[in-house]
Amino acid sequence: MENYDVIVIGGGAAGMMAAGTAAKNGKRVILIEKNPVLGKKLLITGKGRCNITNYCDVRELIENVPVNSKFLTNTFYGFNSYDTVTFFNDNGLETKVERGNRVFPTSDKAMDVVEVLMKYNYHNKVNVIHNPVVDVMQFGKIFAVKLENNEVIKADKLIIATGGKSYPSTGSTGEGYKFARNFGHKITKFKPSLVPIIAKGIFPLKDVHNSKGSNVKDLQGLSLKNTAIKIVDTKNKTVYDDFGEMLFTHFGVSGPMILSATSHIRDLDGHRLVIDLKPALTVEKLDERLQRDFKEFSNKQYKNILKNLLPKKMIPIIQMLSGIYEGKPVHQITSKDRKNLITALKELTIQLIKFRPISDAIITSGGVDVSQINPKTMESKLVTGLFFAGEVLDCDAYTGGFNLQIAWSTGYAAGMSC
Repeated sequence: MENYDVIVIGGGAAGMMAAGTAAKNGKRVILIEKNPVLGKKLLITGKGRCNITNYCDVRELIENVPVNSKFLTNTFYGFNSYDTVTFFNDNGLETKVERGNRVFPTSDKAMDVVEVLMKYNYHNKVNVIHNPVVDVMQFGKIFAVKLENNEVIKADKLIIATGGKSYPSTGSTGEGYKFARNFGHKITKFKPSLVPIIAKGIFPLKDVHNSKGSNVKDLQGLSLKNTAIKIVDTKNKTVYDDFGEMLFTHFGVSGPMILSATSHIRDLDGHRLVIDLKPALTVEKLDERLQRDFKEFSNKQYKNILKNLLPKKMIPIIQMLSGIYEGKPVHQITSKDRKNLITALKELTIQLIKFRPISDAIITSGGVDVSQINPKTMESKLVTGLFFAGEVLDCDAYTGGFNLQIAWSTGYAAGMSC
């Protein structure tokens, strides 16, 4: 039976980076992946295009990590987003930078990213096997990994890069947490992150507990751009705010702003989403605009003038929330009516129920407690020779390539240090 210097469990982004880097440094490395193919989760990221990283400096990387960003400072400086782009370019992948500094392969094919990583491991003579790991052990200073076929593989160093619990169909089912516990590591509480939210009624803010509201399903498929949102708790305290894009779905709300919000919020007990459909206008400026429009189109019906303000699907919702009869002539609309309309436009409120299941999440929030990990090397502070990389760690970031950058940076650090 061949012995290795390093065993890497998990053939995703972090695992492939760690294995290839360790092998490039002269280590005998074996990479163990439970799926029949490497990089299965990578293939579906960015809707199959793979948002490799975000092309920004380390300061901005850190600002986009709401959970344990301080822990990642050293690894980001050791291997930053510019290093990531250089790595892929040097290994034959052409890249492009899109809106928001998001980096994609020029081909728009995630498979091209996976192939680069596979070749990187192949050229550095990493032995890749496809078999589920059922147990990990340590005998003295030697790590032993037992496979489903009862084969046992031994090495001096072990890197656990098994991912989180999101998208279990790709193989991310949380085994890494069990392995970490075997070595005495603490696992922080899980929750889905970067995940859509289930919602129900739509209300004007002031009537949220009294009005029967409207069903959020009525807006299914509607995408809003240049919109401001805030999420408020039961005490009406703002716990998150943002500006950008969001999407209404058959179950609730999604889109970039909503996904990012879930990185900030641990639970949704009584929380509400408040949408400002006209963020560029203050209440006063919006009132002035409405008065001009009402004067210009004074003989039109109320429902017709809303066409100049809103997407078609939103019109019946705002009409209902404003309490103004749709057939009312514009010249009969009172200042009180106008005030109600402004409230509906500036404070459209949705009752949030809960996060979608972790299986629908882009990433897992929670994982191996980073206080027990060396932030420079990714080595365990409890067990010499044991390393962690990627989503198995309790670190998560916003959308835009930042989570994959965590995988590249921590994988590189572990591979260089083992």
